[in-house]
Amino acid sequence: MKNSKTFLTGCDVHDKTLVLQSTLGLEEPELTKWANHRESRGKMIRHLKMAAQKKSAKRIVFVYEASGSGFGLHDELEAAGIECFVLAPTKIRKSTKDKKDKSDAKDALRLLEILRAHVLAGNALPAVWVPDPETRDDRERVRARIDMGKKITVVKTQILSLLRRNGVERPGTVGKPWSRPFMGWISDLAVGDEPGLGEGAQIVLCSLLRQLMFWKAEQATLDRTVENLSKEKRYTSRVKVLTAEPGVGLLTAMVFLTELGKMNRFPNRRKIAAYLGLAPTSFESGEASDRKGHISREGPCRVRKVLCQASWYRVRAHPEDKPVFKRMNRRNPRKKKIAIVAMMRRLSIRLWHLALNEEVGSKTA
Repeated sequence: MKNSKTFLTGCDVHDKTLVLQSTLGLEEPELTKWANHRESRGKMIRHLKMAAQKKSAKRIVFVYEASGSGFGLHDELEAAGIECFVLAPTKIRKSTKDKKDKSDAKDALRLLEILRAHVLAGNALPAVWVPDPETRDDRERVRARIDMGKKITVVKTQILSLLRRNGVERPGTVGKPWSRPFMGWISDLAVGDEPGLGEGAQIVLCSLLRQLMFWKAEQATLDRTVENLSKEKRYTSRVKVLTAEPGVGLLTAMVFLTELGKMNRFPNRRKIAAYLGLAPTSFESGEASDRKGHISREGPCRVRKVLCQASWYRVRAHPEDKPVFKRMNRRNPRKKKIAIVAMMRRLSIRLWHLALNEEVGSKTA
């Protein structure tokens, strides 16, 4: 068989080590271990090629699980002429025994078996889409901006907690939290012009205010960076179309575009909802059919966050979405989250259609 002449490798990747299980077809696999740095990975690639050559295999296929290590290993293997697939950990089925009986060698063997079933038997491979280096680099900028917002929220929460612990209540004259009058009152508390805080609490409050100012300045810098990125040729037309939608700002559009990458890789709206974790889970057994649970929450949580913010704006202000939300919420008035998730799914599909049409139009122009 042609596929029996394919040299297969499953790899368990760690920060410092690479554990490989390699074999030809149905032969007994060979276990090897390598250090995870450029020189050692080069030696590993040469070893795989020599091993495949000894087995008269012209094709080498390599798999490993997606992780925080990124796609650098994938790029090196592909550049060396080795087929590489990165598998989604959430799509790999593991029994209770597998979870309790775990080692690097067994994990690598499990990945090898998945690959062997794919190559020799045609089983589906739970591979993730590997974005090109340019898209990965764009993601870094946009994700940094999202993370900066989280840091600002943490500092704000710490400030409010400090006031609460010390029994300091906000006067009604200073307006809403984080408004200019409120920030003026907080600053006076920090320097002792307003009563309520002891010396230690004032020192901590001053520190938190400095952190808040620093993170806000960094946020403004990253906002400019994301704005400059949106003006690049590959994003300009799609950003313009998406931001024309009520509730969809520049950051929301850029998060959506960079996290999803190529829109044409999704064949239909159901795949989009599933990828974003907005599809309901299913619990069917025996006579109990069509039982739906909570959404899966798989995929990029950053997209769900911006979609949630945009959807709340739309259901409050957009004349088209407002009555739809009311109709959905009428079924279960106490659970607005169900309705807002449905609106998020609706908005994600609409944005996908708009970006896809713009993507196809730019290629045919």
